[in-house]
This record gives sequence, C-alpha cells and structure tokens, in this order.
Amino acid sequence: MLDTSGTHTSGPSRECSELPPPCDLVTVPTRQGLEAVDLLRHGSGVGPVLHDNTGASLGFLVPPGTADCWDVPGSSCTSTDGRGLVLDGAPPVADTGWLVPPHTDTEVTDPAVLRAALGQAARTIELVDGYQGLRAV
Repeated sequence: MLDTSGTHTSGPSRECSELPPPCDLVTVPTRQGLEAVDLLRHGSGVGPVLHDNTGASLGFLVPPGTADCWDVPGSSCTSTDGRGLVLDGAPPVADTGWLVPPHTDTEVTDPAVLRAALGQAARTIELVDGYQGLRAV
C-alpha cells in the first residue's frame, strides 16, 4: 500500500548529488588480476574492478592520487589529475564491463593491499608456470 501520509520512511537514501568518491585506475594483465581479485576477496576486500572486452586486462579502482607513487612492475596506474573517475553505475571507460561492480562494501581498493595481492599473484603464476614447464619435460 502506498503511504501518502509521510509517516513511513525506509531510511536514508542516496541523493543524486551524492556520487561515490572519485578514483584512479590500476590496470593489470587479466591472469594476474584475477588471482589478485581472489586474494582480495578472501582478505580485506576488493573495490570495483573493470574488465576490458578483449579479455586482456583488468582495472582496479583506487583512491585518487595513487598514480603519483604507483610503481608495480607489469601494471600501470592512470592518473586523473586529482579529479578522479566518478562512478555512477555505468563503466567509466569505453569497451569495458564490471567484473566486480561498484555496489560492494569497499568503495575502492586500498593501494597497499592491492600491491601485496598483485605481488603474491605474480609469484603464484610464476610457480604454476614453472611447475607446468617441468611436467612437460
């Protein structure tokens, strides 16, 4: 039934002007990114993650300013000059989709935690590839 008296409220709602915080974008190869997503989901959490439609890379949304000190080999961080990418539900980059949509408990991924997860993912991939190489001999 419709409450026209105004006595029933369903709690606070997000105003249209209340957009999620702006963010930078860390781009990594898909294989390493998927490993990192798994690690982050089992740990402190992962923020929104984009995938490109070619399957070549994943993009982790991180706080603005992350690009100023990002130096993880095999990845890049796109600076938005402090303006950040603003999320309104649609992917902010053309020809992408959401692997992890922005409706998670974590607004962005912590750069230090992402750095550690990407390092662990790279080591895991190296071990798996080395083991598979030994099996082929």
